[in-house]
Formats: sequence, C-alpha cells, structure tokens
Amino acid sequence: MNEIMIGIIAIVATVAIYLLILPIHKKIQSPFTQPIVAVSAIIILFLFLLDIPYETYMIGGQWIEFLMGPAVVALALPLYKHYDMLKEYVKPILVGVTIGAFVGVTTGLFMAKALGFDREVILAIVPKSVTTPVAISIGETLGGSLSLTAVFVVIAGVSGSIISPLIFKLFKLQGPLGRGIGMGSASHAIGTAASMDRNALEGSVSSIAMIISAIIVSFFAPLFVLLFL
Repeated sequence: MNEIMIGIIAIVATVAIYLLILPIHKKIQSPFTQPIVAVSAIIILFLFLLDIPYETYMIGGQWIEFLMGPAVVALALPLYKHYDMLKEYVKPILVGVTIGAFVGVTTGLFMAKALGFDREVILAIVPKSVTTPVAISIGETLGGSLSLTAVFVVIAGVSGSIISPLIFKLFKLQGPLGRGIGMGSASHAIGTAASMDRNALEGSVSSIAMIISAIIVSFFAPLFVLLFL
C-alpha cells in the first residue's frame, strides 16, 4: 500500500472516530468523552492492537497536525466577540496568567528535582504547561529531551481537561474568567479546546492565557533552570 492510501485511511479513520465521539460527548458531558481525550485514546488503542507504528499513522496524521495552525487562528473570532469584556479585565488576566506560569514552571522543576529525576527529564518537564511548538522550542534551548517534552505537554493538556471539572467544583470556581485563566495557563491548547466546549467567553480567556503564558514561560524557564538546577 502506497503512502497516499495510508495517509487517506489515517485521515478518514481519525475524522470518523471524531464524528462518532462528538454526539456521545453532547449526550454524556464527561471529561472522558471530550473528543481530544476519547479520540486520542481510541487511536492509541487501535494502533496498539493492530501493531501499527506511530510513524505509519503520521503519514496522514501530519496533515491533521498541519491544520492546527489555522484552527488556532480561528480562536480570534471569539476574542473579537468578547473584546470589550476582555479589555475590561486585562489586569486580572495578566496577574492570573503570570502566577499560573510561575507555578507551572516551579512545580515541574522542584517536584521533578525532589523525586530524583535525571537532569534531562527535569529539563523536559519544565515547559510542560505551554503549547507544543513553544514547549519544544524552550526544551531545545534548555537541552532537554524533545520527545519527553512533547509527552509531558500532552499529559498536562489531557490531565487538565479531565480533572478541571473536579477542581472547579472543589474550589467553587464558576466564573468563565477564572476558569479560562486556569485552563490556558496550565493546559494550553488542549485545555482551551475544553474551555471553548463549555463556554465561548471561557475559551476566549483561555486562548489569551495560553498565548501570554507561552511568552512568560519562555522567559521564566531558562532563568529558573539557571538559578535552581
């Protein structure tokens, strides 16, 4: 089978699984039925059971990954719709995201160090809370394992999407502003997708938080590694 057919099958299968999960998620509002979580789990299981290499799937998957760029740009629409409200709360957003970025970097660094992880692992886990392209760039600068960095970024995003409803309920966090800041700062694009699924304003705040967090972490990460590692 040539690469074109493999790519088409990978794309069609991914889209089909997504379309299957979407109505299930609408009926069963659970973190585990979120498309980003459920579709990823099904694809991983599918590849594992059929012994299909990840590289083979990515012949088609790379085209889906390529569309992530335009998808992120599309977040500008809800930002435009809620521009006046977001401008009103620019100070709490900046303060909240700064604190979130600071906590994300320091907890990853100090916890990994306290648990006795190797330096390479620690450097890979530091930028876990920012979106993949930025995390990879930071990880490359720090000298960590880029593959491990990508894994930790996915873990941060997926785990944030799964446990966020419990965290919000536990701390009685109901406002879209606080939720959006938390999701964008801790769980980057995956968290932003979950926020957008709940509320357009929450998703808009989360997308802003994700962008600001990436800028702040790009500065914080090398500095804290230099000071404490």
